[in-house]
Amino acid sequence: MTATPPSFAKTPPTDVLADMLRAVRLTGACFLKASFTEPFGVLSPQRYDATVPMAHLRHVSVFHLITSNGCTIETAGGHRQELRPGDIALLPFVAEHKLWRGDSPELVPASQIVTRNPKEGVWSFSHGGGGAETQMICGFIESAELMASPMFRSLPELVIERAGENTVDYGIASTIAGLIAKVESLDRGAEVVLGRMMEALFVEILRRHVERLPPGTKGVLGALNDPVVGRALQLLHAEPAKRWTADTLAREAGSSRTVLGERFNALLGKPPIEYLTSWRIQLAADRLRNSSDSISRIAADYGYESEPAFNRAFKRVTGMTPGRWRDGGGDSPPNMPLYFKEPLGPPPSA
Repeated sequence: MTATPPSFAKTPPTDVLADMLRAVRLTGACFLKASFTEPFGVLSPQRYDATVPMAHLRHVSVFHLITSNGCTIETAGGHRQELRPGDIALLPFVAEHKLWRGDSPELVPASQIVTRNPKEGVWSFSHGGGGAETQMICGFIESAELMASPMFRSLPELVIERAGENTVDYGIASTIAGLIAKVESLDRGAEVVLGRMMEALFVEILRRHVERLPPGTKGVLGALNDPVVGRALQLLHAEPAKRWTADTLAREAGSSRTVLGERFNALLGKPPIEYLTSWRIQLAADRLRNSSDSISRIAADYGYESEPAFNRAFKRVTGMTPGRWRDGGGDSPPNMPLYFKEPLGPPPSA
């Protein structure tokens, strides 16, 4: 293996995962307290009834934190796992899934049993046949833009964190459980506190997930662990506006142009400069929506020599002009992430 290039000795490497998380602007949203008695079966829908706050969320990731007993979870793709007390199930995508315990329970749509809790920001589930009680806390993470980040495209439909496997993660989960349990007695601002804790939990689970990925895993999260592509991603994220070429990127990453191109294509399905263009556009799209900076200023800050060149690149990636995106064009149609112009959800199986 070639030596680490000098540039890495001068400045700390960029945390690419943190960079991606900042770009999608995650927000902890509505919370549910669930009490299910055996036997029970609940069908969590892709969309809730319009009277429930979850119906108004856009791209949503769902947490189920088991606080007593346990249950079985099954995703829309047929992935089934047993959940025990302390386990955390993360479903990164809006998708129908089932939760049950006991023999042949009837599946009841979750939207039929959700009720408003006395405290704003927390709703409740209560359902079952009267046997052993399973308690859980459900949290929702919403992304601010209707735009599929490469990070989300790299996630499976279900991620499980097991109780006791990592004391730090379990400690965070326990803290959230304690906050939810005491929500009845918390004063104003409890919803904000719970939201921040859920955001922190999401980040920790993602970091743990990345650490466990085996070598050669495709997608941007797997690429973070690749010694060649990971270094190149750090460089691109550290200086997205730099006039990168395949040769300069390979040289600074301590690789040959051929090897770098082959590894990028194998893991990400595109060459390095195409990835850079997509990342620049994602950063620009966020800034267009959340700042008053001019389009020409944003174009220059992300490495484009002219506004027309930026407009062409932006439209090629998103399907619309920067001006239309800024005016809210990215809000329609629902469930269609314009960033990739393909349906939202995990990548198809190889």
